[in-house]
Amino acid sequence: MSDRLSHVQFWNGLEEVPQGLGPTAVTIGNFDGVHLGHQEVLSRLVDAAHTHSAAGTSTETSADSSAAHLAQPTKAVAITFDPHPLQVHRPDESPVMLTGTEEKVQRLAETGIDALLVLHYNLDLAGLTAEEFVKTYFVDTLNASVVVIGHDVRFGRGNSGNFETMVELGQRYGFTVLGVDDFALTGHSVAETSRRCSSTWVREALDAGDVAAAAEVLGRPHAVLGEVVHGAARGRDLGFPTANLASESEGMIPADGVYAGWLVDAAGARWPAAISVGSNPTFHGLERVVESHVIDRPTEAVEDFDLYGQHVRVEFVERLRGMVAYEGVAKLVEQMHQDVVQTRQVLAENPVD
Repeated sequence: MSDRLSHVQFWNGLEEVPQGLGPTAVTIGNFDGVHLGHQEVLSRLVDAAHTHSAAGTSTETSADSSAAHLAQPTKAVAITFDPHPLQVHRPDESPVMLTGTEEKVQRLAETGIDALLVLHYNLDLAGLTAEEFVKTYFVDTLNASVVVIGHDVRFGRGNSGNFETMVELGQRYGFTVLGVDDFALTGHSVAETSRRCSSTWVREALDAGDVAAAAEVLGRPHAVLGEVVHGAARGRDLGFPTANLASESEGMIPADGVYAGWLVDAAGARWPAAISVGSNPTFHGLERVVESHVIDRPTEAVEDFDLYGQHVRVEFVERLRGMVAYEGVAKLVEQMHQDVVQTRQVLAENPVD
């Protein structure tokens, strides 16, 4: 974990939460993709924690200044699940996850929260009533003083708990409930009219190969993470060596095609790349693969540029074209040169912040 995220505490299950935890502001969700809507809820969570911390300190009198000094600040805590509940209840209907656990944890940590509680989702957890769930996790474990949730929240056995249930439980157990309205994008290129940010919207965009639209909903380029493995080496033979991701990579793979994007290596170096997704129809391939051709490497790095075995991140910025079966290698190579030129142009127009 990077230094800027080292302040975040990670608890894998109830047993890892420290005893005597001070007051907390809590939210809950699957957070698949950690899109702008999720980020809005988490931002409100962090604000609520700061507000409650300040309110707790301000109520102390000067005579109690030592107690105020020792008072624990309110921590912003997010609860999420692994695996996704649909993968347990209806695995045949469960959508492809936008992010793996590693990516989701990283993105959640970047929102400014103080702690993340990852609950292993199973049928025992699913069997808790709404009140049992809230009392066990929010009250007895996290000592929640405020709960921040969307108005469409569902929780507890059979999704029987909703926003009104949480308000009633807050009154019973002594925590405040803050509701967050849906976060919508208006007037963006992704939609002519306002639309609520959702993981479903991101999946639709990726299924269509519209990674630029997905990036607008996510607030960043969509990424796939995985280990670089040996492939058929056709790209190298054609003068376009590629870093091939292992088939068990994490993150939803967009529609077949060629994309402009970035490859981030294990050391954190970011390389511009032309990315191919598909089965290499020119060579009658069968297996769907993600291949990244890094462009514009420094001359001194060309010979030593070896990514095999590294765990890398592939970020998709814009789709250049669909996947096409070319008549002959010469036409394919000509197109690949054009892809590199177009990739360079796209990335120049979309610099990294």
